[in-house]
Amino acid sequence: MSFRVRYTRAAREDLRRLHGFLLDHDLKAARRALDAISKGIELLREFPFTCRKAAPDNPFLRELVIPFGAAGYIALFEIEDNETVTILAVRHQREDDYY
Repeated sequence: MSFRVRYTRAAREDLRRLHGFLLDHDLKAARRALDAISKGIELLREFPFTCRKAAPDNPFLRELVIPFGAAGYIALFEIEDNETVTILAVRHQREDDYY
């Protein structure tokens, strides 16, 4: 079974913000970061339940750890149903939490 991955508006804004931050510092790193995030998100099309639970009382709210350099990114997502995964937020691992 393959899941459809969709993004909330807030998650798309997170990606623009993260990309913009890197663009100001290193153009190549900005491109590599987007590639790493895209590759990580691809995992969710097939195996969303392999990611860690974000909340102990909600088995459908999960976090994907995306390695990048010395740190990386975290994508908060929800498994909506048997066909859809929704990316709710994306943060750099050194940022404040998304809650």
